[in-house]
Order: sequence, then structure tokens, then C-alpha cells
Amino acid sequence: MIPAIVNAVLIPPALALAVSAATIALLVRTRAGTLALDLPNQRSLHLVPTPRLGGIGIIAGVAAAWLYAGFELSTPFILVLVLLIGISLLDDLHGVAVQWRFIVHLAGAALGISAAMHAQEPWLLVLAVVATTWMINLYNFMDGSDGLAGGMAAIGFGAYGLAALIAGDFSFATVNLSIAASALGFLLFNFPPARVFMGDAGAIPLGFLAAFLDITGTLRHDWQAWFGVVVFSPFIIDASVTLCRRLMRRAKVWQAHKEHYYQRLVESGWGHRKTALAEYALMLVCGGAAITGTRLDAPVQAALIASVGLGYAALIIALERKLPRHA
Repeated sequence: MIPAIVNAVLIPPALALAVSAATIALLVRTRAGTLALDLPNQRSLHLVPTPRLGGIGIIAGVAAAWLYAGFELSTPFILVLVLLIGISLLDDLHGVAVQWRFIVHLAGAALGISAAMHAQEPWLLVLAVVATTWMINLYNFMDGSDGLAGGMAAIGFGAYGLAALIAGDFSFATVNLSIAASALGFLLFNFPPARVFMGDAGAIPLGFLAAFLDITGTLRHDWQAWFGVVVFSPFIIDASVTLCRRLMRRAKVWQAHKEHYYQRLVESGWGHRKTALAEYALMLVCGGAAITGTRLDAPVQAALIASVGLGYAALIIALERKLPRHA
């Protein structure tokens, strides 16, 4: 058992971190980084042109770790990742119309979920596809401040990996811990002040993996269905509340904006570093609460989930009172 734990916790994740960091360092220090630059505009939070191909490093790190571990990945799963990475990389380099990106996101979610949940009730399949498509896009929406999306990946998938370890599912723990470690390699260059952004090629696959691996962990009986929602709730709540608020105002929800709570925190004077650290604290609390709750009785789990919901309600009320709005 000890060698299995060591292999899951140390070797593949260490390889993921090293490959991710080395790949991104190469991108930052060569002309390759200039192939896709994120130029400042009125809806962005950065002030200088910044390379946005850091997602390539995250993908490279995860791929190296998974190949080393010898995982047998299903054909639909590989196809979905190729589709999502391909359309996202094309968008980073040249730009792709929002409707085409959404079609690919929806198709990828449908293909991945139908393959993983083929034996489930049809309404569950539809719900899972919708949730996965939303997770794909909300992760991209939340990738707008230095260190934020990378930190959520490191902490979120780290929580997945730790929960799988506790459940004794070492191979699935390796899958998730490798993603977390690869995100840490990216975070070395993205923590404020960021030298590189992950771009769509990083954010879109991470959003898919956050949803898909949560469903997979539930099917493998490593945790309950609510687990991933609580773990990634710092992103889910911010993006969902902001979307609902914009829908009620009949704003064009597909257009870039600066109304997310993290954006409002940055512009209120907190800056990127303080905002990132505050978000990390929230992510750690949510991840710790989710891991603790997996081994509790059902009534206690329900109370835990209710407490998380009440906590977010109080936090949103406090933020709405303190932060300026953006029209």
C-alpha cells in the first residue's frame, strides 16, 4: 500500500509540475510566447500585453504524468479533450466566433457524459451535460485575474486527489493530483504579477475536467454528488450569481465584462495579489469542508451543505454593500 501511495502522491504529480513549469518557461523566454498575446482593453484587469498560451504547459504536464502512470483512457474521453483543446487553442491564436465555441463545448460535454453515464436515467444525463457545459464556460469566465484560475485548479483538483486517496482509489487520486501539480507549475509564472495567462487552451479543458472527474468520482463511490460543487463553489457561485444578475438586467451575457466579484475586488483597491490570496483561503475552506463531509452521516452532510450556502449568502450580501458596481 505504501508504494502505491508514494507513486500516486509523488512521482506522477512531480513529473507534471516539472514538465508544466519547463514548458511555460520555454514559452515565456522565447518568441513562441508572442504567438498569442492578451492585449489590455477596457474590460481587462492587466495593463501590459501578456502571453496567453500557458495552458499548453498545463496540458503538457498532465499528459506526461498520465503517460508515465500508464492510464488506459477511453476513446470518447480523449476525443473530447482533443476537441476542447483544439478549438480553444485556435481561439487563442486567431479567434473563433462564440457560437462555434459553444457548439463544440456542448458537443464535447454530451459525448463525454454519455460515455461515462450511459447506464443512468435520461434526465440525469441531460442535467449532467448542462452542468458540464456550464462548468466549461464558467471556468473560462473566472480566468481573468492573476493567479485565480491556476489556484482554483491546484486546490480543487488537489481536493479531488486527497478525497480519492482517503477512499483508497489510488489511480484516480493520481489522475487528479497530476492536474493539481501541473497547475502549480503554471502558477509559478501566473501568480501576481503574472508573466503568462493560461488562455482558453487551459481554462476550457480544466472546466471540463472539474465537472467530468467529479461525476467520475461519484460513480466510483469515492464521494457524493455534491462534493465537486462545494470544492469548486468559489468559481461556481461567483459566475452563476453574476450571470443571473446580468440576465435579469437583459445584458448580453456572452460579452466580456467586469462584473464578477473577483474583478470588482481587484478594482476596489485589493489588487491581484490580495484578491488571489483571499480566494485561496475561500477555496481551501471549501475544499476542506467537502473532504471532511464525505465521511459524515447524511444528516450532517446536509447541515454542512446548508452552512456553505448560508455562508455564501452572507458573503454576497457583504460584498454587494462594499463593492462598487460596473454598468
